[in-house]
Amino acid sequence: QVQLVESGGGLVQAGGSLRLSCAASGRTLSSYAMGWFRQVPGKEREFVAAISRSGTSTRYADSVKGRFTISRDNAQNTVYLQMNSRNPADTAVYYCAAARVSTSWYLVLSDDEYHYWGQGTQVTVSS
Repeated sequence: QVQLVESGGGLVQAGGSLRLSCAASGRTLSSYAMGWFRQVPGKEREFVAAISRSGTSTRYADSVKGRFTISRDNAQNTVYLQMNSRNPADTAVYYCAAARVSTSWYLVLSDDEYHYWGQGTQVTVSS
């Protein structure tokens, strides 16, 4: 069992930067591929970014490519999402998720392949 706790959300002005953290407990994070998703009320959860177990492979949604960066520190059992050049369309609840995978380079892009989820952190971007 893995427990995930997101932090770092809040209110930021458009164009500003914010870094979200996802701290894991219960199991070592190096055994899991990780991802970030976001959801706006009334809409489906949306893929944002994914990172492999080793951290060598990453993938981003087109809407955030070039602005967001996903990274991980397996020694600290933490995954990060650096968000730059934010705009109001980035306003959402952001969730991190963990997926058990056997391959160090594998990316998990679909939310139904993730096994564990955090409780989410609200990010609001004002114009």
